[in-house]
Amino acid sequence: MTTQHFPFARDPRFGWLPGLLGTSSGVTLDDEVLDVRFGPWHLRTPLSNITGASVTGPYMAVKALGPRLSLSDRGVTFGTTTRAGACVLFAQPVPALDPLGLLRHPGATLTVADPARLVAALGF
Repeated sequence: MTTQHFPFARDPRFGWLPGLLGTSSGVTLDDEVLDVRFGPWHLRTPLSNITGASVTGPYMAVKALGPRLSLSDRGVTFGTTTRAGACVLFAQPVPALDPLGLLRHPGATLTVADPARLVAALGF
């Protein structure tokens, strides 16, 4: 596999959000690693840690936008749209939101522009 990049979706209703994230935001996938950058937040894990992925959505805006923590399951959302995203599950929870890495997430929702392509690239 070559390195693949998946930009976050751009929703005109939330036009201010991409400006906060900067130009380096997105999901990069290579033969070994899933790497997610969402403004100053970062999630990186080996592909061997991924146990599942599926397309999910649509979402309510209050639950979909920005970096956020799900209080029900500790999952992380990197969201830019309410339409759809890729839900990725991990065998071992990964750090993403806190700079010390103490809070770990068992899954991540990534609202990339083509979530079905990301899920397929992950092999699910």
